[in-house]
Amino acid sequence: MSNLELVLNMLAETSTTEISKVRQPKTFPDNRQVAREGGGIAGNARKEIEAKIGKKVITNKNAKLLHNQDLKKLKAEE
Repeated sequence: MSNLELVLNMLAETSTTEISKVRQPKTFPDNRQVAREGGGIAGNARKEIEAKIGKKVITNKNAKLLHNQDLKKLKAEE
């Protein structure tokens, strides 16, 4: 996951938690709805970011691979 993917995941989790605190859902369907709404907030943010940068935010690469690519870029710039 990239840093941006991690941040969007944190946004989804935190949004869901805050909505849940306010609504205090009691049933599974209520909890599912809260989770969808929290995830929707992060989904909307992702779509806006992608529209601004012109590329996908989500990647199938893991953090170690992304870190190694960043190191190679830094070395190439030196």
